[in-house]
Amino acid sequence: MASLQQLVDYCDKRTRRSSFKDYPGAVNGLQVANDGRVMRIGAAVDAGLVPFERAVERGVDFIITHHGLFWGGVQPLTGPVYGRFAALVRGNCAVYSSHLPLDAHEEIGNNIIMARQLGLKPRRQFLPHENELIGWIAPNKFKRAQLCARLEELYPRVISIECGSPAPKLVAFCSGSGNSAVPHLLAAGVDTLITGELREEWFNFAQEQRLNLICCGHYATEVHGVKALAAELAKKFRLPWEFIETDNPL
Repeated sequence: MASLQQLVDYCDKRTRRSSFKDYPGAVNGLQVANDGRVMRIGAAVDAGLVPFERAVERGVDFIITHHGLFWGGVQPLTGPVYGRFAALVRGNCAVYSSHLPLDAHEEIGNNIIMARQLGLKPRRQFLPHENELIGWIAPNKFKRAQLCARLEELYPRVISIECGSPAPKLVAFCSGSGNSAVPHLLAAGVDTLITGELREEWFNFAQEQRLNLICCGHYATEVHGVKALAAELAKKFRLPWEFIETDNPL
């Protein structure tokens, strides 16, 4: 057993929550409390009724999510919104959310872990948001076909737009939505981006600018950070943990 406050303090410090400027709807940090004690940690990409119900069924009383409860702004506690909070209260389950800090993190972030999966070591960051850089860039030693083949082994659905170099010298990583990253690639000296998903309009842009844009799924590329933080937290406080899968294909 550990105290809720101990876990929150550790997560806040590890993710630099107080100093990292995120989108207003992210509301990073503790979003729902429990009775103050934690026996089992969970991790999920999204805050939602189904992941909460599954977590409670498995005895989780502290769940870390990437997308938190408040993206839609202030909403009446009715219907599915009420259901989410009711499931948490009935199950005595606290929610801690961390969005951009778990994309950008230099050790347990989504982008760093995606690069490691490919055997690449990121050297610098790109993609500004407020006073932070979110994405990572790694020197590349593989041909484009090798990168795509490896990604197809790692992720259930891979869509590749192959208009850039067949042997890119650098690869950029931006988990989740890569729409904000594409315009920054050329200025960063990169023609290859591995991301989650993109809008349709970037296909024409990739053809014109000779870019490789490889999409591996928004959900699938954002499981890594919450898993890493949960595993680290569980090890430090000697608690069990598990990932709450929701089979999101998007």
